[in-house]
Amino acid sequence: MLDVRCSAWAQSWFLLDTGPCPPAFNMALDETLLEAASRLDKPVLRFYGWTEPAATFGYFQKYAEVERATRLRLLVRRPTGGGIVPHDADWTYSLIFPPGHEWFALKAEESYRRTHEWIRSAFAKLDVTTEVASVRHSPGATRHSAKGCFVGHEKNDLLWRGKKIAGAAQRRNRLGLLIQGSVQSPLTSLARADWQRAMQDAGRMEMRIEWSEFTPAPALQEHAEFLAREKYSQLEFVTRR
Repeated sequence: MLDVRCSAWAQSWFLLDTGPCPPAFNMALDETLLEAASRLDKPVLRFYGWTEPAATFGYFQKYAEVERATRLRLLVRRPTGGGIVPHDADWTYSLIFPPGHEWFALKAEESYRRTHEWIRSAFAKLDVTTEVASVRHSPGATRHSAKGCFVGHEKNDLLWRGKKIAGAAQRRNRLGLLIQGSVQSPLTSLARADWQRAMQDAGRMEMRIEWSEFTPAPALQEHAEFLAREKYSQLEFVTRR
């Protein structure tokens, strides 16, 4: 079961569904929400999609290595760590926590585990059995294949029939905690909208989350557009060492 020790009382979270957005804007909006986490003073669960196929890669990865490892284009550097993630057929989400929230104080391994326990619980509501990996399994190095499938898994990744279907990357600083996650649907019959509702239901029932629809203020939208244009779309930033 999902660990609900942090949820003895009902807690208020924001819910944001931005739908398909350009790759650079997706990264820029997540960074903007992280920067605004203290002012928002509530966690945010954001669902989003992609207007075109892309691959994102961790903030500290070398562009030349990423370029050789995937055939997907565009390539966009994330504000979080981690490896290459294909976004041609996945479901993506982000979680943003203010510094005062209980999740912010968790060690990275624990926040990673809780995130995937939540997704496991959501899939259970859709009658799909998944499990959180108890150990690492790496046939070489955990990576993504050229076709965009997960290969190998780390401890606390989400597995379906032994194969990784969900991973995430994190960034924690004085502004808050940002978790960016990717889910590969295990069954073609599953709809993204059903999974998103299952995530909300699991949060409501097992973590006592009360959801409030969230619309970013014009200033946040404008700042995200600025970052998308002046940072995440800039070749100098994307290809930096």
